[in-house]
This record gives sequence, structure tokens and C-alpha cells, in this order.
Amino acid sequence: MSNQRTLKQGTAKDAGSRTAVPIGPPAAPAAPAAPAPRTPPAAEAVVTGAGAQPSAPAAAPTVYSSETERSYRLERLIGKGGFGEIYVATPTPRGSLPPQVCVKISHWMTGWLREAYFAQLLFREPRALRVYDRFVEADGPRMRYCLAMEYAEHGDLGAWLAAKGGQSERFARREIAAILVTLDALHRGQALHRDLTPFNVFVCEDERLKLGDFGIATHQLSQFGVTADAFNPFGAPNEIAWGKIRKWQQRDDIYQVGQLIAMLLRGDVTSPMRSRDVRQLPCSDHLKEVIHRCLGARAKRYQAAGELIAALRHAPKELATGRVRSLAGRRLSFTGFLSRPRREAIRAARRAGAQVQSSPGPSTDVLVRGRPNVLQVAGKAGGLKLMEIRRLAAKGHHITIIGESQFWKLVDVTAPSRRKRGRPRRGKTAASRRA
Repeated sequence: MSNQRTLKQGTAKDAGSRTAVPIGPPAAPAAPAAPAPRTPPAAEAVVTGAGAQPSAPAAAPTVYSSETERSYRLERLIGKGGFGEIYVATPTPRGSLPPQVCVKISHWMTGWLREAYFAQLLFREPRALRVYDRFVEADGPRMRYCLAMEYAEHGDLGAWLAAKGGQSERFARREIAAILVTLDALHRGQALHRDLTPFNVFVCEDERLKLGDFGIATHQLSQFGVTADAFNPFGAPNEIAWGKIRKWQQRDDIYQVGQLIAMLLRGDVTSPMRSRDVRQLPCSDHLKEVIHRCLGARAKRYQAAGELIAALRHAPKELATGRVRSLAGRRLSFTGFLSRPRREAIRAARRAGAQVQSSPGPSTDVLVRGRPNVLQVAGKAGGLKLMEIRRLAAKGHHITIIGESQFWKLVDVTAPSRRKRGRPRRGKTAASRRA
């Protein structure tokens, strides 16, 4: 009687979740069924055939590809989330495949289609995670969408950095430039990745980074981008994450790459890098400048992956000091510490006929360079204004840089004395009184 009461209570509880539980005496055991050719990966029961011993080990579940007529024995679960499940699997027959692959199983067709499509688009790129097989399998009334992919033996970048710590600048430059070639192929094809987080960059054989997970990648119809309706808030630019801008563009992929470079150097993926903290990174001033431009003002970022590749491989030219004959009609800006107050220099420049700008821009003609600030974002030559001058120079704008001494000569301020005009000298006043 107590057993029946327990079963009834269990039935009432499970009725709320619409799960049927049998009530009454247990039924006679049925004859053992023949093993199914393919067992769903979520199955936990031991699959046995007729006459098998009760202590026989559980058979590993398999999935079957009707595309390649290959089965994949799912060895162990290594990842699970909203995308589905990922297993380490053994392919049979192996053929040209490696001994172990990853099988990604999802019930969502859209992401599966995107990944299969972009994997085919990038199959010639050595730094794109390979997809060997793509197939669909029935799972009762639903379908399971499967991808057999390259197995990243060191896991994703986040897990690898947690174990290995920060990397050298040389490693960061080399590996980021390598995966940027894959991103460049997307950008040249008018496509966007939109999910360049450390959990979608994988560390494969010989600790080489590869780009994967194209589940929300998409094509853009114009350079204005696509609606930012699918992105990971963890790696999204603030203006998009906060809803101020509703279009994702290639330069927003670049923002995420800048975060990846900083994470490689720090060995930390738990918090994003802020542009004002770039000066603290353990790398050269040139790389700091590159990272700052990736993370800084949206309008001044590298516009696509090809631009960023060139910036990583080639340091900018040094800004040489030039000469001008007059400041009349010139648009002028100041940077660095001056020997005299900045307001005095601004007044002198205006008296000389120059138009003073608070920050350099496309219309700037002259930049007056004072003593550098060692606490600038990217070292002595890496202040915000100097970085902007280099960016404008790369686009063909001609801006002449002059030193402070030349500036004071041009505005005819040569004497340090601040004696007011019209005040007579004391010697002359005494002589006049004696006269």
C-alpha cells in the first residue's frame, strides 16, 4: 500500500510537467530488444544485445552521416550550451580524417547552416577550424543537425590562457596576424564574424590559433553593416552593447580582435581591456598604439582586417619635423608640454593669423610639438594627437610638424621679458627728474 501511495504522489507531481508515470504493479520484463543502429548521444542506459552479460560496459552512442556514409562514435562530452553539445568522437571508417574529431550537435538549423556555409567558404584557409562533414539525423519528431569538425587539442583560447598565462608580444603578433588572414577573407567577401571572443578562437596542434564558430556570421549588403541583432555582449563594443549604434560593421570585428591581442598579452580573459589602460600592457609602444586604435573611437579604428594586418607587420614612419615660413592662414594644433602656458601660445598663434584647433583633423596644416609626456597611451611618441597625425598621414593628409622654438620665432615672441609696453625704465625716470 505504501508503494502505491508513493507512485501516486509521483504521478501527481509529474503531471504538472506533462510527463506520464505508470501506476500499478510493475509489468513483466519484456524480451531484450535488438540494439539500435544509432543511439542518441544523450542516452545514458546501457545498450546490450540478446544474451549479453549484465556487467557488459555501456556502448558509446554514435551518429551516422548519410552524406559520407561514416559513423562517429561519441567518446565524451566536452562542451554544452545554447548552441547544443560538442563531443570528442572517433570516425569509422576513418579514411583521410584524423583519429579524433569533434562532433557538434544542435537542434537549431540556422546556426548549423551558417557554420556549414562559412566552413565551405573558408576551407582553403589554414587558420579556419576545419569542418569535415555536415549531416542531419532524425531524433524522434525533431532533427539533429551535426558537424564533424577539427579537434582543438588545447581547447579554446580562454581555457589555454588560464593554464599557460600571458604570452610574448612576438607570439601575439604572429598568431593574431595569422587568424586575421582568415578574417580578411570574410571581410573581402563582405561578411562579418560578430563573435570574435576567446571562446571561439581555438588552440590546435603546435599551439597554433584557429578561428571557428561562425554560427552568427553573416554577409552585409553594403559597407554600412548589418543590424546588430545577434552578438555576444561580452566582446561587443560599448556603443553597440548599450544600444547607441544599431549597425555592426567590419570595424566592430576589429574591436574584438584588439581585445584578443590584449588578452593574449595579459593572460586574462575575464574582463575586457579599456582603451585608457592600454599603456599598462607589457608590449612595445607600437603594439600599444595598434591596440588603442582597435579599441578607441569607432570612426578612427582600422576599417577592416587587411588594414590591421598591415599595421601589425609594419611600424609607422617617424614623424619628422618640418619648417613653415608663416602661420598666417594656417590651421594649427598643439601637443605636449610647452615652456610657456598654453593659453599664451594660443593667443600668440591667433595674433600671427593662425586658426587654433583643439585637436588635429583633416583640415589641420601645422602641429606644434612640445616636450612629450612619458605617460601617454603609447609612450613618448604615442600621444592621442600624434597617433591621429599618423592616421591622417596614412590617408594622404599633409601636416607639417614644427618644434616649439620655431613656433615662438614665427609669432615674434623672442624675449622672455614680460615688461609692459609704454612703461619707462627707472634709470630714465631718475635722469628726467634730475633734469
